[in-house]
Amino acid sequence: MSEQTFRVAPPGFTPEQWETFMEEGFLVIEDALSQDEVDYYLEVIDRFCAADPKFRPDKFYGPGNVVERDPAFAALIDHPRHVGYAYDIYGELLKLHISQFFVRPRDSSHNAWHPDGARAVPYGVFCPELPVQVKIGYWLTDLPRPRMGNFVCMPGSHRSQHFERYDTHDSVPGERVLCCRRGTMTLMHCGTWHRVEPNESDVVRKNIFLAYCPSWVCEADRHRSSPEWLQTLNREQRIIMRSYAGGYDRTKPPAEDFPLFLDRETESDCDPDGDPRIAIQRRKRRTTVEKLRLAVHA
Repeated sequence: MSEQTFRVAPPGFTPEQWETFMEEGFLVIEDALSQDEVDYYLEVIDRFCAADPKFRPDKFYGPGNVVERDPAFAALIDHPRHVGYAYDIYGELLKLHISQFFVRPRDSSHNAWHPDGARAVPYGVFCPELPVQVKIGYWLTDLPRPRMGNFVCMPGSHRSQHFERYDTHDSVPGERVLCCRRGTMTLMHCGTWHRVEPNESDVVRKNIFLAYCPSWVCEADRHRSSPEWLQTLNREQRIIMRSYAGGYDRTKPPAEDFPLFLDRETESDCDPDGDPRIAIQRRKRRTTVEKLRLAVHA
């Protein structure tokens, strides 16, 4: 190993949180952001909107690849508040899939029931249990009641590739309408069926979404990032963007991109039973999810 200092993986799922996430396909963490942090992100969003001539305050607005368009969003790529959760699932092949923020004013617009990702052949065909994409949500506006542009999901629906009300906006018995305080953070399994309510209030709903996936899944909001912009990032941010010249590098990243993080418990770049003769970029490392499974069956 070189003399470079590597970061230890930030905190992620507790066993209880992982159980809830896998049971319901959705996890809510209240007060994940301080009120000062919420105000800061709202200021960033408002500044971004004011600078875009396409922004209309009376219409839905949802730009993509926002990490590459403002340094405040770039800081979220590897933010320790949430990136440990994604790293628990995808480990050393963690990648940012998409970054966006949404502004939803009073409007009748909404979307229909759907899962995230591929539709004709869903991710669940290939990975029926683990999410091939996990979406982190930062909720910056108080949403105390329904019909405020709320996120709606069907708990447990990530275990099915079919949904009776797919492509409709119908309310379904058992659905969960997210009514939350500003500062809440959510995590969603990509297979969870969900929709969005229209906003019939005078509150403009604002939130940030960052989705993560394995590095070998194609990115959703870009092809390659600007080389000049990549030079402004720290090491972990640059790796997580996975802006490679060769397509196969997404499957077999270069040696200098390992380790992404050191083990949270051991602060090592390999598993205790790993073979040190194998080059680090080819050496198997267990994800936290794999470790949780091993602990259950021990």
